[in-house]
Amino acid sequence: MPTFTPAPITTATEFLVDDVVVYRDPVEYWAGKPGNTTVCRVSHVARYSRGTVRYTLQPVTGGLIRDVQGDYMRLLPPADTMHDIDTAPLDDDTAAERMPTAAFAWLRQELARDNSTLPACR
Repeated sequence: MPTFTPAPITTATEFLVDDVVVYRDPVEYWAGKPGNTTVCRVSHVARYSRGTVRYTLQPVTGGLIRDVQGDYMRLLPPADTMHDIDTAPLDDDTAAERMPTAAFAWLRQELARDNSTLPACR
């Protein structure tokens, strides 16, 4: 009888400056300490002659995390980040009350722009 071998998990291990990632500090994680996972922006990519790549990250809460290995980072796809805005309810007068804060802020920003150059809706 054949045996089932699951496919290996493949992850992107090279990131670009300005990518938004989730970083998990391996030492803090394995020590069981809280707050071991942080959302960050990649601010610098260092490529070394041995082929290794290390990153400098800027956590959204401030500060810097230096010399990070890509294996402890995961890309936050823009589609997932923007999901609440893309799926914001706009169907009735109570939509603003039910809309997530980020979606409401984006909509207010868009409505404040000069939309006089946009074609009329049909």
